[in-house]
Amino acid sequence: MTIDVLPDDVLVEIFFYVNNGDGQWDWDSVANPWHALVHVCRRWRCLVFASPRRLNLRLEYEGRRPISEVLDAWPVLPILLLSRAENLPSGFPHPKSDQRWNNVVAALESAHYDRISEIEIFSITNSRWERFAAAMQKPFPELTSLVVGSDDMVPVLVLPDSFLGGSAPDLRELLLRSISLPSPPNLLSSANGLVALSLSDIPDSGYISPDAMVTALTVMTRLEFLDLRFRSPRSRPDPASQPLPLPTPFVLPALTRLSFKGVHEYLEVLLARIDVPLLDHLAVIFFMDLNFDVPQLHRFIGRTEELKAFDRAKVSISDHSIQLLLDRKMRVLNYHGLLRLEIRCRVLERQLSSLAQVCSSSFPLISTLEELEIRHRKNDMEHARWQELLDPFTSLKNLYLPEKTAPQVCSALLELSGERATEVLPALQNLFLYDGYPLEGAIKTFVDARRRSGHPVSVHRRSWSGGWKNITEDLASGD
Repeated sequence: MTIDVLPDDVLVEIFFYVNNGDGQWDWDSVANPWHALVHVCRRWRCLVFASPRRLNLRLEYEGRRPISEVLDAWPVLPILLLSRAENLPSGFPHPKSDQRWNNVVAALESAHYDRISEIEIFSITNSRWERFAAAMQKPFPELTSLVVGSDDMVPVLVLPDSFLGGSAPDLRELLLRSISLPSPPNLLSSANGLVALSLSDIPDSGYISPDAMVTALTVMTRLEFLDLRFRSPRSRPDPASQPLPLPTPFVLPALTRLSFKGVHEYLEVLLARIDVPLLDHLAVIFFMDLNFDVPQLHRFIGRTEELKAFDRAKVSISDHSIQLLLDRKMRVLNYHGLLRLEIRCRVLERQLSSLAQVCSSSFPLISTLEELEIRHRKNDMEHARWQELLDPFTSLKNLYLPEKTAPQVCSALLELSGERATEVLPALQNLFLYDGYPLEGAIKTFVDARRRSGHPVSVHRRSWSGGWKNITEDLASGD
């Protein structure tokens, strides 16, 4: 049997997976995988061109030749306009030469602009922004995706009010990086077909108030992904502008992923105004503050069904931030997790104190967690900070610690006296140690104290095979 005996509909399904793959770029292959298919035989060519929507056929244009020469060689298909970043593998043609850039912008200015369905312009410079923005000040009837990012070092680029003719009802994906939107952002208020919206590295001059953002979101009933990230902590809402009492939250019925970076006051206002019943991924990065009062974040998580069933967590402490990842046992705990909370701060004591404020007893998830892993390699941690951080974890059974950090945590817990000695981590059953540092006496003393109090803890150490070995008896015997 050969592939020729397959019926047309089966071949089209095979072609779909060949052309779309897994969504990742393969720099060693042709830019349009379907190009190879149409050169196999007449039948395949006819099948491909007869199914442009099912196969998601597009002409990917990067400006190597004038647009007219490219279009003359192919049937009428939607155009994906690309100007990629500079950091490509060696040997790949430079994507930002003047000639190629001129060809890309000429395509926007040409009579074929109404066939452009997607635009991806990365690392646009200030000198090229004016012509690009001028070319985009008209409606693009087929445009469904717009991705534009500026260089970090260029002056702030401002999206004009007349961008896309001031309206984008057919746009499904809008990703802007380091671009300042006018306020109010009228373009967003007209984008009622958006499925994905990402405004990242929003400059201070492009500040969008929570009220303006909420107004824009009210029309986005199809939105599935929202990413809102401010460049600096100066993006702080004016408390006097917030109405009391707060209005009834409106529903974003399709949103499943929400990412935010900014000050906690901004997120509090935003979360008080929205309800997201299908949300299953939440990522929050806060700039450092001395007082994290986040009742709306706690209530938001508590009323979101998919964010209730966590049973394990990971705390990572680095030189510039502290991060909490929450996930479920049946999933592989990766960098993202289902819920991610991060606080940007370089002072170690404030890192622990800040996270402890966010994860206070009113945080609906912490008290049900059964597993916690801590990644931390520093020594200068006050005992009281560890106690403050661990206090809300009342259901924790398994604690994973670097062996360099374990003596600090155990010493901190040993300082507790009376009822407090067992109130912190009362359900703890197992202490897992990794990283191979010599065990210190504080761990043995902690295990002995727990045993005498009627709350025994077993100690496990990672073996050479990668598994865990119970060393509780070895500690008791002093080996």
